[in-house]
Amino acid sequence: MAPTSLRQAWPALTGLAAVFLFEMLDNSILTVALPTIGRDLHTSTVALQWVTGAYSVAFGGLMLAFGAVADRFGRRRVMLAGLTLLGAASLATVLVTTAGQLIAVRAVMGVAAAMTTPGSAALAFRLFDDDRLRVRAMTLISTVGLAGLAVGPSLGGFVLAALPWQTLLLVNAPIAVLAIVGVRAGIAPDTPAGLHRDPVDVPGAVLGTATIVLTLLAPTLFVEDGPRAGWAATVGAVAAATLFVVRERTARHPLLDLRLVAHPLVSSGLAYKAAAGLATAGLGYMVTLDLQLGRGWTPAHAALGMLPQVAVLIAGGLFVDPFVRRAGLERAAWISATSVVAGLAVFTLLHGAGYVFVAGALVLVAAGLRVVGVVAGVNVLRGLPPERTTIGAALTDTATEVTSGAGIAVTGTILAALFTGTITAPHWSAAQTAQFDGAVTVAGLTLTTAAAALVGWALLRTRRAATPSAPPRSAGASGQPAHASGPSRNG
Repeated sequence: MAPTSLRQAWPALTGLAAVFLFEMLDNSILTVALPTIGRDLHTSTVALQWVTGAYSVAFGGLMLAFGAVADRFGRRRVMLAGLTLLGAASLATVLVTTAGQLIAVRAVMGVAAAMTTPGSAALAFRLFDDDRLRVRAMTLISTVGLAGLAVGPSLGGFVLAALPWQTLLLVNAPIAVLAIVGVRAGIAPDTPAGLHRDPVDVPGAVLGTATIVLTLLAPTLFVEDGPRAGWAATVGAVAAATLFVVRERTARHPLLDLRLVAHPLVSSGLAYKAAAGLATAGLGYMVTLDLQLGRGWTPAHAALGMLPQVAVLIAGGLFVDPFVRRAGLERAAWISATSVVAGLAVFTLLHGAGYVFVAGALVLVAAGLRVVGVVAGVNVLRGLPPERTTIGAALTDTATEVTSGAGIAVTGTILAALFTGTITAPHWSAAQTAQFDGAVTVAGLTLTTAAAALVGWALLRTRRAATPSAPPRSAGASGQPAHASGPSRNG
């Protein structure tokens, strides 16, 4: 019988929150240690970038494949295997003596994250039958993760003052143990009725992984190896994506049934997540450059300048459930996504008028992101058959990863095209300052337009979802239809 309160499900929620804490805390706490790691391991700038890049590429590229595997062989089983791998990789950090070894460890951690992170949303969704409890559970889990994201840099700084940098990665081991205990104690093994036994679409998995990996690599290649390598990766990503769609439309047992993705709840939820990822990544990149390079603030001062966003991301969890109860899941999704886009627009048009407008943009984006990150994901899972929830969660995470990379790539390309000279030079000329402001405006307007178009399209899809109609059926063996669980759409 499904729990009727969060209290009844506390062991499971503790384990799932620990999974999300790892994802949020890992990169934020590691970033502080990169200069120390570079000095200790005598690494190049490129190698140091791959310490974080290897994790991101493995994580983003393998989520869809592991989501499909989990829906076939057991979500709990795959998550526990991923957590075991995470703990082992974390402990292996003590043996690292070269940059190459550390990059390999980070890649393995990315694989572990791909095995566990989508499952945290899918298992939290499946714990409850009521949409309101699902929203509250996901809000709780995301609050724990965002708290880790917020305190990570400060915690990392304190640790490095007394302990070696390896300690920052070793902390993942006890988090993995906590997650394993919570998941084993609070979540029952999957039953055969909740899984499907279609053969794994290996060509589809390869093409899907290639599409995402090339998409995530393209921005780095533009910066490191020049436009030729960057455009080659971009063309490769488009070609792989085209072949993936053809494969999924023609395969007898596709990795991803595109008819399910076309369901209004699913497609609109993915579009909202994509819009938020695009806007948030672009804004974060531009604000960092604006505060430290455009305004000449020190890194510590710039960190203080980001506090409005941090405060809203953490404290905003208290308001998600009341807002969703009042607005309903569909309205909450488009209102919060619109807030994210509005924040980007405010920064784009008014960043030159003073920091108060930058702070206002950060607050709008954080408030919207706090809600859309939960409700869009819930809507995607509501629109899928019960046996496809993990790949649905993987889809939402992949949409965010890919569009975040696209947001940074678009911004970086426009800045490179419109700014002459070295952007990191300590003193800009008046002409360079004007070029930077112009480039930020062009990049911001480009991302705002694209994100707004995604929100508008998703809103049209949401209205279609509100019209009663027969949902699409899975092409898998079970043939179970997509569903909208819970007593009402309004939670």
